[in-house]
Amino acid sequence: MPEVYPQFEDIDQQQETYIVGMWAFLVNEVMFFGPLFFIYGLYAWKHNAVFYVTSHHLDYKIGALNTTILLISSWMVAMAVHYHQKNQLKKVCNMLWGAAVCGTLFLAIKLIFEWAPKFSHGLFPNPGFQSRYLAYYGADTNVDVARLFFSMYFAITGLHALHVLIGVLIFVWLIRLIKKRPDVITDYVPTEMVGLYWHFVDLVWIFLFPLFYLMPK
Repeated sequence: MPEVYPQFEDIDQQQETYIVGMWAFLVNEVMFFGPLFFIYGLYAWKHNAVFYVTSHHLDYKIGALNTTILLISSWMVAMAVHYHQKNQLKKVCNMLWGAAVCGTLFLAIKLIFEWAPKFSHGLFPNPGFQSRYLAYYGADTNVDVARLFFSMYFAITGLHALHVLIGVLIFVWLIRLIKKRPDVITDYVPTEMVGLYWHFVDLVWIFLFPLFYLMPK
């Protein structure tokens, strides 16, 4: 049976406390990302034509690939929780390793095939943005609004990428803890808490993908 710590009356109260605490944290994260989505939506509505043209500088195929990778990682995390409920710790570690690899692959694709080309072309908030943008793409749109689009793009996707990195590090930490100190992980709740965090990170990307990559005219 899972260990019941002194501050709890029974295992049910202990696990409910974990879950409530994690959901409180996720609500805080929603309040963190929510204003960013609202601000982006407001500017996208106000400058729809310019945002639509500027969004063509993003490759929806790369965005779709990263979406697929994160969905696969979410399935792996769900399977890790399933195996932990059956106390099959080796399979738990394998699923967590798979999710960690998917998260790392997501970050690598984002950095190499999206952010690096944008930086090489000067498509990021910087003093020389206007001249670089006009040199590469001509004056077919409002450069100041294009700068605003890329400012929002790097701010929101960068924040999301930070959460992905934190999730990958937590996966590695949990795997090491399960392998070296299996007596510490006496129930599946820690794995479920990590899974809830990762599902939230994936959900954020599910919103980011259509907002930035599939913008309607």
